[in-house]
Amino acid sequence: MPIAKEFTVRQEDKPGTLGKLCRALADQNVNILAFQSFPSEKGKSSIHLVLDNHKAAKAVLDQQGADYTETEVAHIKLAHRPGELGRAASRLGDAGININYGYCGTDAVTNSSMLIFGVADAGKAAKALELAAGAAAAT
Repeated sequence: MPIAKEFTVRQEDKPGTLGKLCRALADQNVNILAFQSFPSEKGKSSIHLVLDNHKAAKAVLDQQGADYTETEVAHIKLAHRPGELGRAASRLGDAGININYGYCGTDAVTNSSMLIFGVADAGKAAKALELAAGAAAAT
């Protein structure tokens, strides 16, 4: 089922903070599969990360004293061709699932594009996206 753990890290929005976090993850061989960062409030940024080793990542974040939360997100591997995002987003809409946010990454095994969807019910979204993936494979 296409569900992944996502870490949302809140940190100071100043030069070097993202680099420090990413280097700490890399030093423990944690690979970043998907990433999104944006200002969340004055002087702070919010960083969404999907990582290949949840347990090691959690240890790094704890060691860094990071302010973070974990949640489940739905994801789907997409072919690199016109209309794929539209098909996946439409499938979620048809299932009555609102997309709160989304961003892209790369699957570690196949090196294919991966789309992350932040939704209220990742399990329901995952089922809808599996149908979308099956329909895309048939075309």
